[in-house]
Amino acid sequence: MSNANNLLDPVRLRLVGSGGVVLVADQYGPIDGPLVVFLHGGGQTRHSWKQTGAKLAAAGMRVVTVDARGHGDSQWAPDADYRRETMVDDLVSVLEQLGAPAVVVGASMGGITGLLTTTVDGGEAIRALVLVDIVARPESEGVARVIDFLGKHRDGFDTVDQAADAVAEYMPHRPRPKSSDGLLRNLRERDGRWYWHWDPSMLANGVEDPTDKADQLEAAARKLTIPVLLVRGTKSDVVSAEGAAAFLELVPHAELVEIGGAAHTAAGDDNDSFTDAVARFVLETRSR
Repeated sequence: MSNANNLLDPVRLRLVGSGGVVLVADQYGPIDGPLVVFLHGGGQTRHSWKQTGAKLAAAGMRVVTVDARGHGDSQWAPDADYRRETMVDDLVSVLEQLGAPAVVVGASMGGITGLLTTTVDGGEAIRALVLVDIVARPESEGVARVIDFLGKHRDGFDTVDQAADAVAEYMPHRPRPKSSDGLLRNLRERDGRWYWHWDPSMLANGVEDPTDKADQLEAAARKLTIPVLLVRGTKSDVVSAEGAAAFLELVPHAELVEIGGAAHTAAGDDNDSFTDAVARFVLETRSR
């Protein structure tokens, strides 16, 4: 296998977050390429970015996709601390360990983390920000639908196909895959049942509703001076066209890319269009 191909294969990293929580990440591409750090949404894992990571690595970028605390292969917080502020501390620690200015790409929960991190000490390591279907004031009905999905099925599933049924119901806009095998990255089997692979204690006090932090997010958005890209799915019920326009009023220098036919899960709904938009943005920001 050539060295070029090796660069497209992920290398697993063990990073340390706030309070010593171990965070697992995958790194793609040349170590001296422009750094792009990807943060997934609630209930997802770093594997959400696998295709994008490989494509950007092929374009010469250093890509790091991180499992948030309590998600994927990262450690579950022993004190069940999954507050936004703690995830911000995690990101500051990750950026320090990676040792280079980064473009941070965050979907939903990850986007909130990225935006809030720009306001704290250490956040200056973020040289540009990509928000994937999240704004300072998201639509309450769409947010409620996401939170409802995350809170369902706490007792698990009899089969992987049952989990696939739940995903298909949640994302009716997306064609159902012929195989359910891809879900195995997001599930774990315990005592003969399949459970979503995140710490159930995250749900003990309810999932944090971003609409409750709208004032804080809006204040953070107003302070942004770095390059910003907002990616919105045109079918999203979390970020409406009006919500995107309101965000652009807060951040007049921000760019907007809308992906036709995509919903809240825009990066997965049309990965090629999403990757092209991010790659263009990363390369353009290098000269700013």
